[in-house]
Amino acid sequence: MKRDIKKCLFDIQTSIQSITVYLAGERDFFAYKKNKQLRRAIEREIEIIGEAVSRILKIDPTFRIENARQIIDTRNFVIHAYDNVDDVIIWGIVSIHLPKLQDEVDAYLEEE
Repeated sequence: MKRDIKKCLFDIQTSIQSITVYLAGERDFFAYKKNKQLRRAIEREIEIIGEAVSRILKIDPTFRIENARQIIDTRNFVIHAYDNVDDVIIWGIVSIHLPKLQDEVDAYLEEE
């Protein structure tokens, strides 16, 4: 695996771990929705994840990351349509999709 790809995978892994720390074991949507600082922190980590996936695909367009296009599109939406970000969608990403992405990234990094 190329060094730049490995760095991006570490960035994704770190952002997912940061989101886990931000939530501090609490998976309460209503607490999330009430806490603007928490929402913004998680949105920023999602931006980083999307940028890292984008960089990986620029380095190697054949690199397989499930839902890569949706991850990049979410990053772009959060950045450019910040005033229309839907908390329910972000919460779904955090609750459903990030654990799967974490498993995928962890598997790639364990190969090395």
